[in-house]
Amino acid sequence: MAVSFHLETDVTGWTDIATENSYVHQQIADQLGSAIVCGQRPVGSLLPKEKNSRSEFGASRTAYREAVRLLIAKGLVETRPKVGTHVTERRRWQVLDPDVLRWALHSGPSLTFIQELFELRGILEPHAAELAARRRTIEQLALMGHALEEMARHGLASAQGRAADRRFHEEILVATGNQTLIALSASICAAIHWTTVLKHRSAKVPRDAVPDHKKLYAAIVASDAARAAEAAKELIQLALDDTRSSLVADAEAAPGKRKARKPR
Repeated sequence: MAVSFHLETDVTGWTDIATENSYVHQQIADQLGSAIVCGQRPVGSLLPKEKNSRSEFGASRTAYREAVRLLIAKGLVETRPKVGTHVTERRRWQVLDPDVLRWALHSGPSLTFIQELFELRGILEPHAAELAARRRTIEQLALMGHALEEMARHGLASAQGRAADRRFHEEILVATGNQTLIALSASICAAIHWTTVLKHRSAKVPRDAVPDHKKLYAAIVASDAARAAEAAKELIQLALDDTRSSLVADAEAAPGKRKARKPR
């Protein structure tokens, strides 16, 4: 079969990362990666052989080979001589890789996975906010403030608003001056981005989170490290509550009143 994977429409926000002009190998990786993380291709299962790439994906061997290399780099699959390429154990997956996060959240995440993402945020972001409040520069405050204005102007239901949200959180991490935290910004911001998209594609209209961000920003502006940490904790907890509520609302609205996915 030809490559058929595509992200959903702009209404849901899944096309915030454009795929229309992506290379064929990225499209194949998207299709396989999404199938792996949602369990359609279970651990231990073999991927199609390279010689079948044309019939399976309508793509060349070269494109398929590049897609597999991408999945290997993210820990989702491995290749063994005379065996083929198979899906690896979940513990080997680079779950904080932005693509893997996108695939996981696009394919219908479990409540456990959502909880784990927010636990990670709760460990890192309050301390980052505390450091940012102590170390931020006037220029960094200006960038945070501009991002916050854009969030309020466009709203988090829009791609522009979510892009501004990403910049806001990135600038907080940059303001820490801690290179190890800054190195995690792509993963942290991807988690924030896709959980926000998840909330806004829900049948339930989400709560406006902009005031929570304004509270955090005010604490950083005031150089109040303790208040910044508390504001970050509150923002994260409210975001988790909103995301859980959205998942439950979607499950209840689904045909047959399906329950939200149980923890894996």
